[in-house]
Amino acid sequence: MNSYLTLEKAAETEYVVKHSRFITTVAPVETNEQAVQFVASVRSRYADATHNVYAYVLREGQMKRYSDDGEPQGTAGMPVLDVLLKEGITDCAVVVTRYFGGILLGGGGLVRAYSHSAKLGVDAGGIIRMSLCAVLSLSCDYSFYGRVPALLTEFGAITEDTQFADDVTVVFRMPIENVPGFEKELTERSFGKCKANKLSEKFDAIKK
Repeated sequence: MNSYLTLEKAAETEYVVKHSRFITTVAPVETNEQAVQFVASVRSRYADATHNVYAYVLREGQMKRYSDDGEPQGTAGMPVLDVLLKEGITDCAVVVTRYFGGILLGGGGLVRAYSHSAKLGVDAGGIIRMSLCAVLSLSCDYSFYGRVPALLTEFGAITEDTQFADDVTVVFRMPIENVPGFEKELTERSFGKCKANKLSEKFDAIKK
């Protein structure tokens, strides 16, 4: 898998229906341990709440977890999880905290309230695409260096470091699917004098 969608940042929203207060806290997470710690921290912050419903989805082990936390089965955790699945996002966790307002919402009302609250939180967190990128190093003489920035921009590269010595060395990252085309252009434009060496691979954020 060369890309996936996840949350851009942690966020918190609030929604009130029939005097019940729903506070949604969302955050990007990468491991089950991080997800569990996030849920625990929100529960601790809102320890006096009526319910702290959660759901999270991880790439690690294709894991999906949720809890109704005392709400009628199927009316809370699963609707929150459904929002994450419908948005197609992973490596993220959501906790919807409820302070009961004294008026029963009924099964359908709970599903709608938790779904809406989760969607508000996800929208506030924002969705980004994480794409697999190659980290490359390129060394060239000063005469060719003047052509490098435009070439990198053409193939969607982001410069990470530039060192000026006898030659110029540029470290950059670009979507991995762009590498073959970049290498071909680099060879042609430098008449075979310059070559990029792959240092590593990593996921990098691109706006959805």
